[in-house]
Amino acid sequence: MNKIDAIVVHCSATRAGQDIGKKEITQMHLQRGFTTIGYNFVIRLDGTVEVGRSLTIDGAHCNSRGFSGVSYNKHSIGICYVGGLDAHGKATDTRTPEQKKALRELIAKLIKQYPDIKELIGHRDTSPDLDGDGIVEPEEWTKMCPCFDAKEEYKDLLP
Repeated sequence: MNKIDAIVVHCSATRAGQDIGKKEITQMHLQRGFTTIGYNFVIRLDGTVEVGRSLTIDGAHCNSRGFSGVSYNKHSIGICYVGGLDAHGKATDTRTPEQKKALRELIAKLIKQYPDIKELIGHRDTSPDLDGDGIVEPEEWTKMCPCFDAKEEYKDLLP
């Protein structure tokens, strides 16, 4: 992978309480034609962090292009928390307290490990800015993922 300068947070778009992990997400991604899991890390309901796709190869978690015009897959770490849908299938922040703690700790660790990281966003934030005002508003999101405002929640972790 090129120089890592961003983190993109995702959800698995599974219902609250559905405990899956790297193994199941890998199977889902293989069925979609991927060569392996697309995310670099998966955070299970109990806060366990599972290592997914190696950081030595490009990700397969976000084809959108950043400000540089290059796909996020080529320069970002993809972290997926398990969940994102309520019992009725509606997009909502379903993170458990353990997931919230693990996600914050993982992000802080990665930012220390990769000092070039200057951007931390949710997958939804990579949607196109349809009205050209420089802000991707909720009505412009192509998906809700990760079902919370990752930019705002973790802004204190960035240098």
